[in-house]
Amino acid sequence: MSTDSNVTVGALRTLHRIHQQLADLKDRLDRGPRLVRAHEANLKRAEEQLTRIRDEAHRFRVTTDQKQVDLKASEAAIEKRKRQLNEANDNREYQALREEIAAAVAAKDVLEIEILESLEKLDSYHQKVKEAEAALAKTRQEGEKIHRDIQDNEPKVRGDLARLEVELRHCEAALPGDFREAYHRVVRAKGEDALAPVHGEFCGGCNQQIPLNMVNSLLLSRPLFCKACGRLLYIPEEAAK
Repeated sequence: MSTDSNVTVGALRTLHRIHQQLADLKDRLDRGPRLVRAHEANLKRAEEQLTRIRDEAHRFRVTTDQKQVDLKASEAAIEKRKRQLNEANDNREYQALREEIAAAVAAKDVLEIEILESLEKLDSYHQKVKEAEAALAKTRQEGEKIHRDIQDNEPKVRGDLARLEVELRHCEAALPGDFREAYHRVVRAKGEDALAPVHGEFCGGCNQQIPLNMVNSLLLSRPLFCKACGRLLYIPEEAAK
């Protein structure tokens, strides 16, 4: 699409710059809530991780404590049988008690090994709890920084947005009337990608070749649209020198 109205190359460059800057500022505003949501998800995962490890450590502590209770009971039972051994009435009873004591001692030895292993594992759980607590604290600190940065930066970003929107309206008002509607139509469709510089003989938006006669028209400040992607074309400053 083309029109006979002349539009200065500088105006198109300015419009493209403003649209890109506005898109960047709006993205920065949108990024704040996205960062907050991402942080809240990270915080929830860190809290769940700490809770899970603490629960596992607690359950393991209960199991270990029960084993220690069982060990004391086993030791008491062995001592009781030893006393009964000294009071045995006959050799048959004596032999039976000896076998019971041997079996109880073997079971006690196994239990002692299990308790030692459990105590070592408990130490590793304590370390995991400390690491999870540190990770949670770090995540909370990161969240506080995110909120501070958003609160500090948002007023400036909104101020820049307001200033650029005024500049955009001023530049758009200067466009020829018969061209302005076509310009607004492509902006509504493509946003900040509505304009594209021409690099050599190629559209900077879709990289399709631009006919030489169209490039020459652009050099004469005649507004043209890329026939492939529909972007409004202009000659970049460095190519115009």
